[in-house]
Amino acid sequence: MKRILALFDVDGTLTVPRKTASLQTLDFLQELRKVVKVGIVGGSDLVKIQEQLGDNVLTAYDYVFSENGLVAHKGGELLAVQSLKTHLGEDKLKRFIAFVLHYIADLDIPIKRGTFIEFRNGMLNVSPIGRNCSQEERDAFEVFDKEAGVRPKMVEVLKKEFAEYGLTYSIGGQISFDVFPQVRCSSSTCIPLRGSCKRAAC
Repeated sequence: MKRILALFDVDGTLTVPRKTASLQTLDFLQELRKVVKVGIVGGSDLVKIQEQLGDNVLTAYDYVFSENGLVAHKGGELLAVQSLKTHLGEDKLKRFIAFVLHYIADLDIPIKRGTFIEFRNGMLNVSPIGRNCSQEERDAFEVFDKEAGVRPKMVEVLKKEFAEYGLTYSIGGQISFDVFPQVRCSSSTCIPLRGSCKRAAC
């Protein structure tokens, strides 16, 4: 019997970036669970996903992949965790963070706020404008970035500078991009999630 897992991204799919899901969306997902298994995928950490989809997110869905799949839950239980600090080691991590902060300091963009790097368990979230910006400032940066290509250019620089670090970069949302370890899997039943691989279907 063929097994089906329907995966839904959070920001930009189930919700407006960083906003809560509508009751209509949540009801739809629960109706869908009566037919197939449903998984949630988000670049944010679990706390932020819970803010958007509800505190019961781990039990309301069959799978929850937070931090781009680097932290995986199945049936409410922790399935797998990938640590960026373990992957890189402290020295490489410090070098990477220092480079990013220097790069952002030299950026000529309309405004900058605070929290340019957010360290999560399995990844870094990098925001050239800073995560402390208002929603209005988020919207303005998104428009500016589409023209200026601030994030794509920064990602290309990091790819070249840290080519040997084994990192994956994912641009998403309005103001930031994620940096996380490359994970390779030879299993035919694995589920690749934005460069990582969780064998959730096994």
